[in-house]
Amino acid sequence: MNSMEDTQVARNIELNDGTRMPALGLGTWKSSFFPRTSIQGAVETAIAAGYRHIDTAYSYNNEVDIGKALQSKMKQGIIRRQDVFIVSKLWCTHHAPEDIPVCLNKSLNDLQLDYLDLYLKMGDELFPKKDGKMLTSDIDYIDVWRGMEALQASGKVKSIGVSNFNILQLERLLALCRVPPAVNQVELHPYLVQTELIEFCKSKNIALTAYSPFGSPARSPKLIREDADPHKLLEDPVVADIAKKHRHSPAQVLLRYHVQQGVAVIPKSDKPHHILENTKIFDFSLTDEDMRALRGLDRGWKACLLDEIKSHPYYPFV
Repeated sequence: MNSMEDTQVARNIELNDGTRMPALGLGTWKSSFFPRTSIQGAVETAIAAGYRHIDTAYSYNNEVDIGKALQSKMKQGIIRRQDVFIVSKLWCTHHAPEDIPVCLNKSLNDLQLDYLDLYLKMGDELFPKKDGKMLTSDIDYIDVWRGMEALQASGKVKSIGVSNFNILQLERLLALCRVPPAVNQVELHPYLVQTELIEFCKSKNIALTAYSPFGSPARSPKLIREDADPHKLLEDPVVADIAKKHRHSPAQVLLRYHVQQGVAVIPKSDKPHHILENTKIFDFSLTDEDMRALRGLDRGWKACLLDEIKSHPYYPFV
């Protein structure tokens, strides 16, 4: 698995609508929880390092800064709009038909863009609360999806997809939708392998994007389970041994693990040396034995697990 063909194929993933999505992207969730972090600087650094896929969301409260970074790099001539793949997400407070385009337009205005490359419908309800309890949307996600299809037809969104959808949700959506989802963005890493979901999505030609590829180091404690990454995936001895063998970092091994499976990955970092290091995943390949060893770490451990939404009919999502 050391062929040039293998390393080239891994750089982009062709979606079921013909669009090509870069396999490596910059994740930006949680940046708003760390005021000292300059998301604009991180995005500018990532673009300079070669990233052409930026992932954000209405709820991340960082789209204005990301828009500034994109405009800065465009004015410098580093990128053109068509060179970058920008992903945002419809949030759960905007599921009503009349609110769907409002959420999109807010993201477009903040990002200073005319269109998004990919717009995702979220499958979980992270923030709305009433009387101290999280609320879940009572609007059928099939109806929400029809609103997403309308956005795509308008030209303001090139591709549409979902996030945190499980197999049951996907089966129902595929049976009733006009446009199948191009992408399902979910938590994936060797401690949460999700083999059945990966195989299902591939069988239906739905691309996967992995978030939290390193587990959950330094995540906001308000958004994740209390036993946040107790085993420290980046320090796992199996990961360390594979990294040593290939003369790459544990982070690079964990990222390569995804792209080698045809799964896109969006690591979050605001440190320039990490942002650059994360791009160096296309010059080596993991062996079949390496991949088996990494999958063998599976323990069903999930960073994003919210007990507050157990009342939701599709809990725990994926």
